[in-house]
Amino acid sequence: MKPTPFTHKHIALGAKMAEFAGYNMPISYSGINDEHHTVRTNAGVFDVSHMGEFVLKGENALDLIQRVTSNDASKLTEGKAQYSCLPNENGGIVDDLLVYCIEENKVYMLVVNASNIEKDWEWISRHNTKQVEMHNISSKTALLAIQGPNATRILQPLTDMDILNLKYYTFVKGRFAGVDNVLVSATGYTGAGGVEIYFEDKDGACETIWDAIFEQGSPTGMKPIGLGARDTLRLEMGYCLYGNDLDDFTTPLEAGLGWITKFTKSFTASEYLQKQKSNGVEKKLVGFEMIDKGIPRHDYRIKDSEGNLVGKVTSGTQSPTLGKAIGMGYVLADLSTPETEIWIEIRDKLIKAKVVRPPFVQS
Repeated sequence: MKPTPFTHKHIALGAKMAEFAGYNMPISYSGINDEHHTVRTNAGVFDVSHMGEFVLKGENALDLIQRVTSNDASKLTEGKAQYSCLPNENGGIVDDLLVYCIEENKVYMLVVNASNIEKDWEWISRHNTKQVEMHNISSKTALLAIQGPNATRILQPLTDMDILNLKYYTFVKGRFAGVDNVLVSATGYTGAGGVEIYFEDKDGACETIWDAIFEQGSPTGMKPIGLGARDTLRLEMGYCLYGNDLDDFTTPLEAGLGWITKFTKSFTASEYLQKQKSNGVEKKLVGFEMIDKGIPRHDYRIKDSEGNLVGKVTSGTQSPTLGKAIGMGYVLADLSTPETEIWIEIRDKLIKAKVVRPPFVQS
């Protein structure tokens, strides 16, 4: 397993560690429920340095991004970011990602999932027919997500950048905790507010920033948070997880990501996806709440009232905020209307649930 620049910190703090996407990652510290509530009500710090980062430079950088991603990156100006995905030739999703505009029409940063770093690099490189300068900076980039309603207020004294008023999906670069060239982005995976900070792992920057954040935040109740709570937090918001809710065989339209699929340009499989939009999808990703007692898990079968197989669960958990079980899964399109009753097969028993429209909790 690969370490992140903070692995020694997690171990010293007594975190429960496990392998995730080839990295030795903290799953929990004080317990998933406690960490979950800390982020929803105050602020917590996630080490997400396992994520991948690519920098694309040159006069054809935007052209390459436009050809391989579904969203319209031409709308981005310096200091703005967008959520997008990489469709494959069949309309499936190679990965979902963030696109950051560092310098308009010239320099962009793509943030991809840890498990897909090599896959995404090869995919984008294959389409790089106009000699765009590409740099995989994943191994030398540290990334901390400080999430929660109090996150920016706690962090503001550590920088002259105005992060208190940073608008959603925008970012600034500057000095943070005495370290230069830190990118602070109003993005995240929790729906609880906060920022993500990117910086180069050199000259003790990781130690400096980690220690400064907790020196500032610990007196206010800020805590380190593991991947377990990251999963429950994102699921309460209905955010997709690649490998569960998204994969090479599901399209962005089936996944409810039509809002990041823009047909104002040509991109990989855009013609196929345009036809799918016109004809309608056969299956849809839906959110659901359990009516009867039972916790849905990945790959559990979904059935209709007559016991016919109509789909499968992609993500599921007991929601710490709601105190009831929730999930997401693909079902036949005619069963995707909110309030439709479905049944989850749990240990050979059919447990009733109903379709709801995410998010499950309000941010």
